[in-house]
Parts: sequence; C-alpha cells; structure tokens
Amino acid sequence: MMDRLRIDRFRIRPYDLPLRRDWRSARGGFQRRRGWLVCAETDGAIGFGDCAPLPAAGTENPESAESALSNACACAPGRSVGEILEMLDTGYAATPAARFALECALLDLLSQAEGVPLRRLLARDASDAVPVNGILGALASLTAADLQQAAEAGFRVVKIKVGVEEPASEIGRLKALAPFVPTDMRLRLDANGAWGFDEACRIIDRVAGLPIESLEEPLRIPDPNRLHALQERAGFPLARDESLAGLSADADLGGLGVRRIVIKPAVVGGLRSALDLSRRAATADIEVVVTGIVESAAGLWPTAQLAAATGSALPHGLATADWLAADLGVAPRLTGAHLSLSDRPGSGFKPHPDPNPE
Repeated sequence: MMDRLRIDRFRIRPYDLPLRRDWRSARGGFQRRRGWLVCAETDGAIGFGDCAPLPAAGTENPESAESALSNACACAPGRSVGEILEMLDTGYAATPAARFALECALLDLLSQAEGVPLRRLLARDASDAVPVNGILGALASLTAADLQQAAEAGFRVVKIKVGVEEPASEIGRLKALAPFVPTDMRLRLDANGAWGFDEACRIIDRVAGLPIESLEEPLRIPDPNRLHALQERAGFPLARDESLAGLSADADLGGLGVRRIVIKPAVVGGLRSALDLSRRAATADIEVVVTGIVESAAGLWPTAQLAAATGSALPHGLATADWLAADLGVAPRLTGAHLSLSDRPGSGFKPHPDPNPE
C-alpha cells in the first residue's frame, strides 16, 4: 500500500492560535502558537499534520520549517507515500518539526487507506487510552487550589515548570505547597536546563522527602557523567528531554546518565523515529514519556496515537489542549487522566472548516 498510494499534492495553511494564559519556562515563554496545518491529498482523501516549530524545545526555526514544507510541496505530486517518506528520512534531518508534520500527514493517509487507527499502523497491540499528567504551568503561579482542582479532575501526576525563579524561592514554595498535595498525587518537575551542577545538587538535596515523581532537564549543560551523579543522588527519576535533539540513531541510551527520556516527535523528527527511540529505550531499561510542544489538535492527535503505540504506562505530557483558547479542530477527549482514542481509521484529527478556503 505504501508504494501504491500516490500523493496528488501537499497543501500548507498557516495558523496563529492564542493561549488561555502565558506559557512560562526557564527557556522563555510564549502567548501564541504559530505554525502550519499540513494537508496531504490523494483521490479525495486527506491526511493532516502540524508543523509548529519551537526552537527553545529543540526544533528548527520557523523560517527553516517553512522552507522545508515548501520544498516538499514542490516535490510531492505524483510520488508514492513510500518515496516521500524516504525523501524525508534522507533530506529533512535538520528540520524535525517539518519532517514530523509531513510524516504525520502521510501516515494519516496511509492508515486511512489500510482501514486502521494510526496507532495500530505503528504497533498492532497499541492501547485505546493514553494516561496523561496534568500540566499546571510555572511553580511561581501555582496555588493549593490548582492542586486540588487537578486531583478532582483525576490527575495523579502533575507537571510543574521550575527554574523560572531563584532556587531558594522555588524550594520554599515547593515545601509550602507540599501539605496540599493529595497523598496519591506526585509532582513532575521540569527545570528546562536551568541549573549548574552544584546548584542542582543542592536543590535535589533540599527537596528530598517531597512528593516528587521525576525531574526533567536539571542541568544547563547535560553532561552524562554529571547527570549520572545527580541520578545517583536523587530518590526519583531524572529525565532528558530537549537535550535529546540531534541524538544519533545509534547513540547508547544507557549512557545518557538518567532513568527516563521524554520524547517529543517534533524534536526527534517524526512518529517513526520517536517509536524507534522508545523501543531502544525499553531495551536499555530507560523509562519513556511522550510529550508534544503545545501543538494544535492536528499535532496532538498523532502524538497521542504514538504514545499509545509505545506501550509506556507512565502518564504522558499530552493534556495540553486546554492551554489553547482556539484550535484547528477537536482535540482527543480527556476522560479523567486519560485521552480516549477512537477506532476510526487515521490519526483521528478532523479540522474545523477553513475560514479562507481556496
């Protein structure tokens, strides 16, 4: 099917979506998500992808992404899905967000043609629901009421951005909030590379005994030996995330220095690369969490399908739809702390009507 299904054309449609509130992290922030809805068309069927580059997360810049998308639009007509996927594999390594979007559109089409949901194109035994963590934003603005609301919504792991304020202030705030964390809830902290090694050692020591589920990207310079030393010191998993950008396909995952990796398909170059990375991680006894980069529903759907295909039972960082004040389509349905995926062929994404049709 991959070599028989031929693409009539790619179309790209720019979008600009406001957030409900500012997204803040140690690497900066944003108030809007801008990108392109990618549409792959053949014989009346359409597959969708989302290109929303975010250089702070490890992707290319928007200009490079747009150039890569334009090149694909020019090259695609008449080629098979297999030929275009090979083109992406060999020529789009420097533009992972564009590669992710184009691949998603192709695999959406292919899974529609095969009559299976995208997750089962990736893995036959993929689950129908994806566990997710709550996403509460920066620690500085977090309240006890936010924790209670997350618990009532069913979340047992909530993600909090740290490294935004001074360490002493954040440690004090964590300790002040700890009594309000429900007994069955854990905090997933994300420092986004905010700290030096000595500073990270002090912080890990100071938060010992708090209900922490994991800590992502503690070091400004993610040296594997120093990460390993921190991991030995911490009583919870450390994780690498944006520092995986550019990781070679044959890298020794056991040498990353941490117990967990966070996989963003728009950073590692697509669903297939992300799935391969997750399988290599499992072989190396490394935990896997899948997250997005606050994409539209067009990006969230295939990323959720990927998470289901990995088989990882950890909560994934995919409960981001509520951060957007507007979207390109309906996002996957959140039921408690799970995203529910339908058996409909394809990725599951269906766009809202285009306000400016051709």
